Parts: sequence; structure tokens; C-alpha cells
Amino acid sequence: MKDYFLNFYTSKIYQRLILGLLALLLVLFQGSFLQSYSLETEDNSPGFPVVFDHITLFNVYESNGSLSAQERATIITRRLNTIANDSNIEITDDKFDIDDRGNVIIILFDNKTLITVTADDAVAETTSRQYLAEQYLKSLKKALRAYRRERGHFYWVIGLISTGISLLILLVILKIFDFIFPYINSHIERWQGTLIPSIRIKNIELLSADKLTQIFKTLIKTVRIIVTLFILYSFVPFILGFFPQTRKISNVLFDYLIKAVTTVLSGLVGYLPNIFVVGVIIYLTYYTLRFLKFIFNEIETGNLHFTGFYSEWAQPTYQLLSWLTIMLAAVFTFPYLPGFDSPAFKGVSAFAALLFTLGSTGVVSNTVSGLVLIYTRAFQLGDRVKIGDSVGDVLEKNLLVTRIRTVKNVVITIPNSVIMNSNVINYSSLKRDLKSPLILHTTITLGYDVPWRKVHQVLIAAAQSTNYVLSRPSPFVLQTALNDFYVSYEINAYTNESTKMHDIYSHLHQNIQDQCNEADIEILSPHYSAIRDGHHNTIPAEYLPENYTAPGFRLDPVTNLFNQNNHNHNSVNDSVESHGN
Repeated sequence: MKDYFLNFYTSKIYQRLILGLLALLLVLFQGSFLQSYSLETEDNSPGFPVVFDHITLFNVYESNGSLSAQERATIITRRLNTIANDSNIEITDDKFDIDDRGNVIIILFDNKTLITVTADDAVAETTSRQYLAEQYLKSLKKALRAYRRERGHFYWVIGLISTGISLLILLVILKIFDFIFPYINSHIERWQGTLIPSIRIKNIELLSADKLTQIFKTLIKTVRIIVTLFILYSFVPFILGFFPQTRKISNVLFDYLIKAVTTVLSGLVGYLPNIFVVGVIIYLTYYTLRFLKFIFNEIETGNLHFTGFYSEWAQPTYQLLSWLTIMLAAVFTFPYLPGFDSPAFKGVSAFAALLFTLGSTGVVSNTVSGLVLIYTRAFQLGDRVKIGDSVGDVLEKNLLVTRIRTVKNVVITIPNSVIMNSNVINYSSLKRDLKSPLILHTTITLGYDVPWRKVHQVLIAAAQSTNYVLSRPSPFVLQTALNDFYVSYEINAYTNESTKMHDIYSHLHQNIQDQCNEADIEILSPHYSAIRDGHHNTIPAEYLPENYTAPGFRLDPVTNLFNQNNHNHNSVNDSVESHGN
């Protein structure tokens, strides 16, 4: 046993199992570490954006006097729209000015207040008031000039040219797809059977190379459709962004796309630790199952022994522990699956549990019965058994059903719960476990006129001449009943061939017929109607006196009987006449 465990300790299974355990400990430590030292990322001072021409120029964080930050942002946006939409106002650098009044800095346009920058604004932006005012001024100049420039006729020409160029680029990209994806598909077809082999577990083919190739081609086709739709969707807001009149729609469409991609990527990035944990659990489960398989295979082959644990228990116990291991791994994995806490997941889980509860009553009953039959060793594969009215050899036994093959080569499938409620007769267990032969018996009835010692000799001789009947211990006869008209003789014979019971019985019956015929014994169960003064009695001859002769019958001639009847008739008539007189 030490050698086997030493070989296992040095094997890759053991090493990978240890690595998996270390990885799980690392995950748990990392999770607790990150939880202890997580940083607060919430923004406690949200700002209000100043949006001009669908573009956010900057944010206003602080109030100023009676005006809140939101009101200040709204007023600044309205002033910018008024200036930009008034065609009579020229937007030049000399109209912008900065007035520093000590406690505040005012940005002027055409000597009118545009923005007021306070000390609180500078603190919120973690900079100085002068620098913040200069940055605001640059943003305002750039935004107002761009607004006026983009509303010119020349900009429409540029937008149309850009649209044409973008359309050509889109067509080129789609044309490249028409070359790349068929090229990939052709390589996948060539890899069939080489780089893409069939997936097999021993002799069972789970997926053929052809099916696997079709799956890869379908994946490539799906990737092409997704990428094409992504490019087409991106193309629409990209084109709309060339024109100021449709830029708002472009921004909305881009926001939808960015939010979707950001949500997916952030969910994926946030889920990476969970993926790692799930991978570690799967890794540990896989090598735990391999460890269990190694141990129970050694027990089954007899290389590893445990007192009180039989080799035929190895595979059922391995299957049971495998299911328990997988279920335990599933319990640990579920909390790390996406949407585990969602109402939909909980509803589906509850519905599945309800279906399992309602529909698995028979399965659970048969499974429990199967475990009881396995661990009580009621029968084993190859045993000759009688279950109910069915007699045959055990062909298969599992947690749900047992299959037996009768002598007529008929396979009968019996649920284990039915077996638990039936009597099981095992003709092979004593021979297998205690090396004790099976006793076969059959009964014959003969009349009292046949000497019982002679019957014993005949039946024993018939049994000894039967194939597969052991000479030691010797066959024996039991007289099981003294009935009204005959005696019941039971011949008992030993055999080690329980699976040949029907052949042995057939040959034994044939030999009994032959031996009885040779001994001048009629196999009868007679019912006697005897006249005791004329028939020979049924006591065997050796029990009768030597001078015994059967009595004869007393015979009267028919004429005497006729005369006697006439005489009786005349006597009756005379009696009647005398009474009449």
C-alpha cells in the first residue's frame, strides 16, 4: 500500500491537486485583503455641466451667492447660446476680457458678464482662480468659433466629402471581410481531423471532427455578423457627427454604444476575480475526481485493501462520491456566477427545484434501494437469482434498476424499489462466499407398495449419474410426507454450478425415469378402491408371512341370483294377500 501511495504522491495528479489548493487559498486571501483595503470611489461633490452645442465645456461645482451650482451652469449655457445664435455679433478675441476683482474673477464678452469664477470654484478644481479663468476662457473661445465655423456653407461641403470617404472606407472593410472570413473557414476545413480532432472519452465519441469543424465555422460566422453589425452601427453616428444639425443624434447613438461596451467590459473586468475562483474550483474538482478514481480503481483491482470494504463496492462508492463532489463544487460555484442574485436566477432555481421534487420521487426511491442492495451485497454480477417470479443471472445492477437474463435469453429490467419489496433468492452466494455447494432437490411420489429402501437406492443412483452433481457430499433422500395414497420422496443433490440449474434438473428427471424403469418401478400416485376379501394388500412382500396368499373372490352363479330374487318376490305377494283377507 505504501508503494501505491508513494507513486501517487509523486504523480502529476497529486502535484496539480496541491497547486489547486494553494490557488484557492490565494484567492481567499486576496479577496479578504482587497475587502480590507478597498478605496472609496464615490464622488461626494458632483458638478453640473455647462453644455454648448452638445459638448460639455466644463463643470460648475460651487454656488455663488444666492445662485446654486445648477443655476449658474444653466445661466452660462443660455448666455453662450444667445451670443452664438446672434449673427450680428462678431466673435473676435478683442471682445473677450478677464476682470480680476480680488475675491472673484469675471470673464467678460463685449463688456458683459459671461462667467464668474470664485475662490470656491478654484478649490473644487484644485487650482488657482487665475489659471481656472484662463482655461474657461480658452474653452469658450474655441467653442464659439467652432459653432460659427460649422454653420458655414463650406463646412457642409467638407461634411459631404467626409461622408463619401467614410462610405468608401466602410465598403473596403466589408470587402476585406469577404476575403478574410472565407480564408479562415477554408483553413478550418483543412484542419479537420488534424488540428481539430474528434473529442472522445475512451471509446465513446462525444463530438466528431466534422461536427466540431461545423461548430468552429458557426462561431466564425457569428463573429463576422457581430463585427459587421458593430461597424454598421458605429458608421451611422460617425456620419451624423459631420453635421452640426445631426450631432446631437450622433452623440446619443455614440453614448448608447459606449455605455453598452463599457457595461460589458466593466462587467467582464469586474467578473475576472470570479472567473478565477470558478476556474480554481473546477481545477480542484477535476483533480479530486481523478484522485478518487485512482484510489477506487486500486481497490477494485485488489491492489489496495481496507478491512470490511469489498472490492465490488469500489465503483458504486466512486460514483456516489463523484456526484457528491460535483454537487459540492456546484454549490461553491453558484455564488460566483453572473446574475446569481437576480430574481430571474432565483425563480428558475426554485422552478427547477420544484420540478425535481415532484418528478424525482421514483428516482430517489430506486436510488436509495440501489444503494441498500449494493452495500448489503444481496447479489453480484453473474449470480443466479430469483426475484419474484423471475429466475436468471444478474446482468447489470446500478443505482436505479437491476437487469437479469433468464435461461431463455430474455433480459428483464426490474426497478430497485420493486426488488426491495420482493424476496430475493440467491443460488450463488454461498458458493462464492463460503465455498459451500448448492443443494438442488426434486420430489417424486410413489405408492406404499414400493419398498422405500429400493426407492432411496434408485433416486440416489439417478442423482449420481447426473452431470454437474457432486459425488461428495453424497446425494440423499428425504421422505417429506406420508399421504393418503402415496409417499413423497425428495432427492437432494449437491452442485457447484448454480447457473446450470435448469440443465441439471432436466438431466436428473431423465435419470430418475431411466432408473425407475430399470428397477421395475412405476412412477404413479395411485388412488386405491379395493375389495378387501379378494385383492392383494399394498404392504410390501418382505413384510408379509412366507405362506401368505391373496384370498379369492366368492362367486355365485347368475341363475341362483335369479331364483333368489323370484323367491323374495313371491314372499312379498303372499304377505300382501294375507293382510288383505
